[in-house]
Amino acid sequence: MDRNKVLLVDGMALLFRGFFATSFRGNFMRTSQGIPTNGIYQFIRYFTDAVNKFEPTHIICCWDMGSKTFRTDLYDGYKANRGAPPEELVPQFDLIKEVVDSFDMPNIGVVNYEADDCMGTLANDFRLEHDVIILTGDQDMLQLVEQGVEVAIMKKGIGNYDVFTIDNFYEKKGIMPKQVIDIKALMGDTADNYPGVKGIGEKTATKLIQEYGSIDNLLDNIDQLSKGIQTKIKENIDLLHLSRNLAEIKCDVPVTCSIETAIWQYDRAKIEAKFAELEFKNVANLF
Repeated sequence: MDRNKVLLVDGMALLFRGFFATSFRGNFMRTSQGIPTNGIYQFIRYFTDAVNKFEPTHIICCWDMGSKTFRTDLYDGYKANRGAPPEELVPQFDLIKEVVDSFDMPNIGVVNYEADDCMGTLANDFRLEHDVIILTGDQDMLQLVEQGVEVAIMKKGIGNYDVFTIDNFYEKKGIMPKQVIDIKALMGDTADNYPGVKGIGEKTATKLIQEYGSIDNLLDNIDQLSKGIQTKIKENIDLLHLSRNLAEIKCDVPVTCSIETAIWQYDRAKIEAKFAELEFKNVANLF
């Protein structure tokens, strides 16, 4: 039996990227009712390009379900550095899901978890029988690369991807996919606002994990480390374990999506009606 090719789309990554790629010019593409649609329009451009490039048989779009998750329960500061989204983006959050619906694609999200966790879980569920590609701009997702799971990182512009597979990963990164978690635990993450071990940056974190393989092994051999590093780790041991929990994408969250509902087939008239509602011109160029 041929293996299906399942594309898991990081919805927020595409929407935010699309919004900011056009909003800096003040181009919000407002409808006659004044509703901004620029993020949605760009989302569709990114999405259709990826579909043409990767030629999936099945597609699922995953979403965050609000800012409160088990990670914010673990650590108050998690993503607390992020301001409210721009007001022009806010109405596009619900509208983009309607657009995804018009393509007859499942919109998936689980309260208390992030889209990353949904994608991790679905990738884990599907990878034995199908080939999975995760479309995102988020390097954190690289930890999900394994047999049957590829991660396509979107680069600047449209149509540029850095595709990571189990075969090219080590060559590209000098580490293995799961080691991404331990490196992030050591160095922290300024974008997600968790600390890691104070005083250990990416270079040192990478070097330590390349040498010792994992945080567990590093801690087992802590007396072999320089006094400076030993002190930093011992003084921040709780933050190290916390940061590891925050960095790890959960692959066992309560999400299900039957593969049958995700078959990539659409009713063009339904999509065109949605685009007309959003007053998109040049619809033929979009898909």
